[in-house]
Amino acid sequence: MKKLTLTLLLVLATTIGAMAQKFALVDMEYILKNVPSYEMANEQLNQVSQRWQKEVENKAKEAETLYKNYQADMVFLTDDQKKKREEEIVAKEKEATELRNQYFGPEGELYKKRQSLMKPIQDDIYNAIKKVSEERGYQVIFDRASSANIIYASPRIDVSNEVLDKLGYSK
Repeated sequence: MKKLTLTLLLVLATTIGAMAQKFALVDMEYILKNVPSYEMANEQLNQVSQRWQKEVENKAKEAETLYKNYQADMVFLTDDQKKKREEEIVAKEKEATELRNQYFGPEGELYKKRQSLMKPIQDDIYNAIKKVSEERGYQVIFDRASSANIIYASPRIDVSNEVLDKLGYSK
């Protein structure tokens, strides 16, 4: 009876060990640094962002100039003129705020531009990771760049270079 129980436990342990999941890591920062189209898209986004930022700043400066002129001329203006100038200043400030939201808001132009430029690159990387996972039999692949919980991981389980190979960028 002891031998049978011991044999069953041994078979059970072996079966559980065989069913253990395989996992790997990728370093998305490393992968993205080695994908030229990502760097070009990033540079394009920076240029557009800087151009739009200057535009927004110019609108804000116009509002500020109007306000300074208003303060300087305030003693010489009638109540109607004051009211008209105040409305102009408020309208210009509102224009600057609307422009800022149009470009940099949660659903703004910069967000849309980033989506249009980055989504295809991210999809390619995802598909390459998926292929590596299917070929090597991994159930899970973690991103070491975005996980602060990974303190140490063996370089043997990092498949970042294989992903780059699938993308056509050998390292």
